[in-house]
Amino acid sequence: MKKLGYKLATVAVGALLTATTLTACGGNNPPAASGNSSSGPAVKIGLLLPETKTTRYEAFDRPLFEAKIKSLGNYDVVYSNASQDASKQQEQAESALTDGVKVLVLDPVNAQAAASIVASAKAQDVPVISYDRLVAGTTDLAYYISFDNEQVGVLQGNALVDKLAKDGIKDPGILMVNGSPTDGNAVLFKKGAHSVIDKSDVKVLAEYDTPDWSPDKAQSFVAGQITQFTGQIDGVYAANDGTAGGAVAALKAANVTPWPVITGQDAEITGIQRIVSGDQYMTIYKAIKTEAELAATVADQLAKGETPTDATDVAGVPTKLLTPVVVTKENIMDTVVKDGFYTVAQICTAEYAKACAAANIK
Repeated sequence: MKKLGYKLATVAVGALLTATTLTACGGNNPPAASGNSSSGPAVKIGLLLPETKTTRYEAFDRPLFEAKIKSLGNYDVVYSNASQDASKQQEQAESALTDGVKVLVLDPVNAQAAASIVASAKAQDVPVISYDRLVAGTTDLAYYISFDNEQVGVLQGNALVDKLAKDGIKDPGILMVNGSPTDGNAVLFKKGAHSVIDKSDVKVLAEYDTPDWSPDKAQSFVAGQITQFTGQIDGVYAANDGTAGGAVAALKAANVTPWPVITGQDAEITGIQRIVSGDQYMTIYKAIKTEAELAATVADQLAKGETPTDATDVAGVPTKLLTPVVVTKENIMDTVVKDGFYTVAQICTAEYAKACAAANIK
């Protein structure tokens, strides 16, 4: 088995703050240079997040972004969550633009449909940061911040294939529970995973693109496949921890043995706890604090009429891609705990105390 190494994502945000090139302000009122100065009206920054079924957005992205942007100047965050409704997100964007936001940070529900939001913002000289997911079909974005999402799928695929090989399973069969078909990142996760799985001896028994990333729909799909492929499911490629949770629920309800190898992503607390207990093999940890704070830093620069630097080019858009990290039972302490993403107390509740002790998580 290949060793699942990891490299914690780091971004020199301080350098990003200083290495800027001034451009025309485009009519924006620049905020205070630093601190929480209340002189003059607050500058409004729009933050549009896509859904709540994935816990990261409300628990981490929003509060981390808000705290960082308010530390950089006199800002007011105009926030909305679209609850996985592209039409609703369009209305929220129009409302934010009407409200006078100077920068829009957009995590699109639908990568293609969100291009109209970018066009509306451009018409009002409002720069748009594509956050976590890339808005498709436009080069009018001011910046794109995310992780190397195809590499996420590669890491998931490698972890699954290597674990099946380590366990000595001959001609293994798996289910693939992909993410939402309207999420551009899900397309990249799937592509990355297939690039590994398709070259291995692992057979894909059935595959499903999960609408809205719904754990319930993932559970229903897996339940149906258990009946069709009794005794043949050695693993489940689950694109994130929510769909992994749905898969686990279906497998437990059917009393499946031996237990399959199950992947995940986002390092949700429930996913980490399933890893501790042995129900899930791995997840992908993405340093959301780094991502959210970088988005706030870039929003601050754009609001001041500055041009962020230190970017690569993705689809004609200035981009910063951060590094995803594989988490298994063996490195929970060195990743999510070390980074302060979770505490041992949060992970090791009474239900998981015995498993934590056995895994030396303390």
